Amino acid sequence: MPGSRVVTVSSVGHRIRADIHFDDLQFDRSYNRVVAYGQSKLANLMFTYELQRRLAPHHSTIAAAAHPGTADTELSQNLSGLMRKGADLLQPLFSQPASMGALPTLMAATDPAVTGGQYYGPDGMGETRGYPKVVASSKKSHDTAVQQRLWAVSQQLTDVTFPV
Repeated sequence: MPGSRVVTVSSVGHRIRADIHFDDLQFDRSYNRVVAYGQSKLANLMFTYELQRRLAPHHSTIAAAAHPGTADTELSQNLSGLMRKGADLLQPLFSQPASMGALPTLMAATDPAVTGGQYYGPDGMGETRGYPKVVASSKKSHDTAVQQRLWAVSQQLTDVTFPV
């Protein structure tokens, strides 16, 4: 359908200890929630970029990504110990209401100026808060060989193949 979009939500967490661990992709052998979160958000961006590359030559559908910055949501309620105390102290300084955190995703989904492969986040310091704008993702997220490998492994694990 002309003008259709696939919008994927990522996070600045795609930069934190993030890598795609093909040797233990689902963290069956060793689990660390920070590493797993970073990997999932990096994978979301890589999915977006690979999907856009596959869509671009033949489809009017575009793929874009967004992140909410530091939005005041229930996510921090699941932290434990020192991390929870730190989040409680810093949240008023660096977070924004969930409604503001939703704006980058809404922009990626609805703004007529959006083009495929763009990544949106808040315009404030460290992309933690503010109004949406196009932001840059990590160098790692643009590794096309890893994007293609992740796409292939995802199809294999899910037994789903998309005709793009």
